[in-house]
Amino acid sequence: MGSITSLFVRKMVAAAGEAVDGPALLASVGIDAAAPVDPKLQIADTAYYDLLERMAQQMDITALPLRTGASMRCDEYGALGLAFKAATTLQGSYARVARYARLWTSVVEYELVPDGDRSWYLLHRAGARRLGLRLSNEATLASSVALAREVSQSGSFRPLEVHIQHPAPKSLQHHEAFFGCPVRFGSDRDGLLISAEALARPNRLGDQGITAFLIGHLEQELSALSQTTSLQDRLRDAIARSLSEGLPRMEDMASRLGMSVRSLHRRLAEDGLSFQTLTEETRRDLAEGLLRDERYSLSEIAFLTGFSEQSSFTRAFKRWRGETPAQFRKRGER
Repeated sequence: MGSITSLFVRKMVAAAGEAVDGPALLASVGIDAAAPVDPKLQIADTAYYDLLERMAQQMDITALPLRTGASMRCDEYGALGLAFKAATTLQGSYARVARYARLWTSVVEYELVPDGDRSWYLLHRAGARRLGLRLSNEATLASSVALAREVSQSGSFRPLEVHIQHPAPKSLQHHEAFFGCPVRFGSDRDGLLISAEALARPNRLGDQGITAFLIGHLEQELSALSQTTSLQDRLRDAIARSLSEGLPRMEDMASRLGMSVRSLHRRLAEDGLSFQTLTEETRRDLAEGLLRDERYSLSEIAFLTGFSEQSSFTRAFKRWRGETPAQFRKRGER
C-alpha cells in the first residue's frame, strides 16, 4: 500500500464544488476540512481511489481531473514547488520532479526520457487500472501541464501529445481543450511528449542561486526519508511498482534507488538476501494482498505480479502457498 499527499485529495474535492459533500468526503479519509492544508499529511492511495470512485457515483467526473490539475500551483508543493519554479528551464523543472517526487508521494515515479528532438515526461504508477487510479493519473498529467504554464514566460506551454493508457471517455472535448494537443487514450504509456524547444525555453522566474539553495534542502529531506526506510523496504516498493511491466532487472532497481548494482548486491548480501529471493517474496506478498480484494480478477493479479499468463501465475502461487489463487481467495472468504 502506498500513500499520497492530502493536498491532492483536497484539490480533487474542491474541484467538484457543490456536486459533492466536500467536508464529509474529506472526513471519510481522515482529513479535517477546517484544518490548515498540510501537503506532508499523507493518506493511503487505496483510500484516495475509493473516494474518487464515490465521487463518480455522484457527478459526471469527465472533466474533474482536468479542473483539479488546472488548480495546482507551485507554491502549494513546498520546497519542491519552489525548486520547480526556480529552475532555469522547463527541463530543469521536470527533472526536479523526477528526482524528488518521493517526498510527497510513494505511489508515482516520474521519468524524463529523451527521444530524438523530443522528450517523454512519463509517470509510472503500479496497480490495477481501477477508476480511482485512472482519474488520479489524469489529474497528475493535467497538473504537470498547469505547473509548466505557471513557470513559462508566455504561460502558453502545450505538449506535442498526451498519452494515457486507459480507454477514452465518451468525449475528448474537455481533454483536448485543456491540453491544447492530441490526447491519445489506450496508449502503452502515461505521459507528455514535449518538444526540445519547449523544454529548453527559459522559465519566467528561473534563478540559479535560489535553485542551488532549494536543491540542497531537498537533498537533505530525501536523505532523511531514505534513512528512515530500510533498503529492503525501498527495494520491495520499487519491485512492486515495476512488476506490471514484467520481471524487474537488478540494474533498473539499483538505478531507481540511486546506487550501483555492485553496491545493491553487497548491501543485500550483508543482510543475507538476494535480489531474486526478494523479488519472489514481493510477488508472493503482493499477490496475497490483491487476492484479498475482490475487485481484482485473477488475470489482473497475474499481470500486476509480473506474469504474462494466468496459468504461470497459478503454478507459481501453488508453489508458494500449496494451493491455487482461487482456493486461497475462497478460503479467505470463510
